[in-house]
Amino acid sequence: MKNRKPLYKGQVVDLGLETVTLPNRQTMQLEVVRHPGGSAVVALDDKSRVCLLRQYRHAAGGWLWELPAGKIDIPESPQRTAQRELQEEAGLIAKDWQALGNFLSTPGFCDERIYLYLARNLASTHTDHHPHEIIEVHWIEFRQAIEWVHNGEIVDGKTMLGLLMSEQETM
Repeated sequence: MKNRKPLYKGQVVDLGLETVTLPNRQTMQLEVVRHPGGSAVVALDDKSRVCLLRQYRHAAGGWLWELPAGKIDIPESPQRTAQRELQEEAGLIAKDWQALGNFLSTPGFCDERIYLYLARNLASTHTDHHPHEIIEVHWIEFRQAIEWVHNGEIVDGKTMLGLLMSEQETM
């Protein structure tokens, strides 16, 4: 991007100062994080339980309930990312996949887009956690997980949205 001054480039984010002209013709500089995006998986078993991870997240101040999810490794497709993350984090593979949609996580300063999938017809395999991942795998009744969204037990946005978007599919 020609109107971008790089500020920091790491393994996950690329922060730059971008000179933009807004629709009102105002020109300004914005700090923008460029991110390859990610995928998250609502994995449902035949007993109407969803696989949730209890994961330690330093940036969030502790433990969170999350769906299996991760960053897209370019040129990997969003669905391939979902499949890889389901295996790595939860030790699962799925035969049936359904796209639920996608969303921008924080469009005020970042272009990260997260793709959501529903996975069914599951089988166990091995996990492959990275050293920085502290993860517990849990099976929660789907209705209980929805209650956790509404009562604030689940606060991770991709998990909340993935569960709510898959609610119709579980009835």
